[in-house]
Amino acid sequence: MAAIFLFGIVFLRLGYIQVIWGRDLQAKAAEQWQRDLPVHAYRGDIVDTNGALLATTKTAYSVYARPKSVTDADRAADQLAGILGMDRQVIFDKVSKKGVSEVALKRQIDVETAEQIRSLNLDGIYLGSQGERSYVYGSLLSQVLGFVSGDGVGQTGIEAYYDKYLKGIDGELLTETDLVGSELDNGSMTYIPAIDGLTVTLTIDSVIQTIAENVLELAMYQQSPQAARCIVLDVTTGEILAMASKPGVDLNNLPRDDLEYLMKYSKNTLLTDVYEPGSTFKVLTAAACLEEFSKGNPKAFSASHIFGNSSGTRIIDGSKISCWTKHSNGKHSNQNLSDALNNSCNPIFTDIALSLGKDTMYDYLRKFGYGSVTGIDYAGEQAGILVPQSSVTNGDLARIGFGQTIAVTALQLSMATAAAVNGGYLMQPYLVKEISDPTTGNVVKRFGPTVVNRTVSEDTSRQIAAMLKRVVDEGGGKNAKIDGYQVGGKTGTAQKFVNGALAQGKYVSSFIGFFPASSPKYLTLMIVDEPQGQSYGSIVAAPYAALVFQEIINYKNIAPLE
Repeated sequence: MAAIFLFGIVFLRLGYIQVIWGRDLQAKAAEQWQRDLPVHAYRGDIVDTNGALLATTKTAYSVYARPKSVTDADRAADQLAGILGMDRQVIFDKVSKKGVSEVALKRQIDVETAEQIRSLNLDGIYLGSQGERSYVYGSLLSQVLGFVSGDGVGQTGIEAYYDKYLKGIDGELLTETDLVGSELDNGSMTYIPAIDGLTVTLTIDSVIQTIAENVLELAMYQQSPQAARCIVLDVTTGEILAMASKPGVDLNNLPRDDLEYLMKYSKNTLLTDVYEPGSTFKVLTAAACLEEFSKGNPKAFSASHIFGNSSGTRIIDGSKISCWTKHSNGKHSNQNLSDALNNSCNPIFTDIALSLGKDTMYDYLRKFGYGSVTGIDYAGEQAGILVPQSSVTNGDLARIGFGQTIAVTALQLSMATAAAVNGGYLMQPYLVKEISDPTTGNVVKRFGPTVVNRTVSEDTSRQIAAMLKRVVDEGGGKNAKIDGYQVGGKTGTAQKFVNGALAQGKYVSSFIGFFPASSPKYLTLMIVDEPQGQSYGSIVAAPYAALVFQEIINYKNIAPLE
């Protein structure tokens, strides 16, 4: 009976080993009798909206040694040292190293060097092909495209966000070996091909991107600022057509030995950094005022309401709020809302914000996306800074009305302004429109316009667009005017905060504009950070936005209005 019991245990154990452990044991056995050489997948291409190549992968090679298969370590070291530009002793030590199955001698060698090594026919020396990332235009779109690590993993930008689609799946080359790891003369070889990465198609138009970057270079030269930034987008869809910052980095020649510089200038500050928007924010206050009036809110003002004489100052909670001018020319007296936008009169926007109250103003802040991320397909986006509604004071609210005591990203401001003039729709911005298989051409994933929120009515939106057209035709935005075309927009000049305090003489000058004003399509935000000399957005930023618009008109062959 005991014998039967023991046999039963043995039988069950054998069954367990065969059924449960079978696959693992087979795999371990195969590993003992096989050596694999990696076959690296090629990283997928990144192209612009028209299919123009932006980032690709070029063939490069790596040299490996399998010490147990090297029959003449001296010869291998002698001949490889000169070709690879390496120390002979270093190579000798690697190819004769005990206890390792495989060792890398050098990565990322070119085709010519690989051919030289192949012609030597050295036992135990192998070549593996792999991709080397290459960016067609170097520094163009550098903060959006991002870059990869030395082993080809996406680290920033599109390269990181869409890494799982771009990276592909590596293959391998398996060869049979003996018990000590030397290749068998008549052993079999198994090739498992790599699957290359997918193609990522951006919403970016490389021509418009080039226009934006060239204009920013001009601004850097003429204004000597710390930085200059620009966004161009389609207000009807949320597609980002251009997104640029200067200074930037050359993606083909990254300063990896200076991480502080690399991270500073490769960062997409248009969505990672926040700033006080200043008068460009008045678009929201004006839109909220008109929309609330249309809803019958007695605390709102109509478009024709006359605000009366303005002293140019307000005392709120014991704090003095002043306008940007001394009001000596009388232009700020007896203004309606359009006049207030035209003259960028701070006290009137203070009056509007206080009259509407914090609950209503915060409702519109949320509707227009302030205080939350836009949801763009890019890591690291910031939500901006809002004073908590529960603790906002009258002084805070008054300043929020004209773009102070609130910090936004450039992307937030762009999307909110687009929502004010496109019929009242807050769109989700996006950088990638589709992902496809380069072999078959099949689209794996497609992205399109997404409405996040309804902000104001179409009637309110039309009124705001018309008022902002007047700002360009007659007011502070006149340096963005283009004859024959309807351009609308708003300037902004905001003092910078450094270490939590206002920095004397440091300003962010900006202009946000769109065209055609009667049916908005293209919007651009131009930011000049710490210009030297003049600081007004009307002088420093608006002319550069006009250059971007003019070049888009030329590129798209847009006819003037009759």
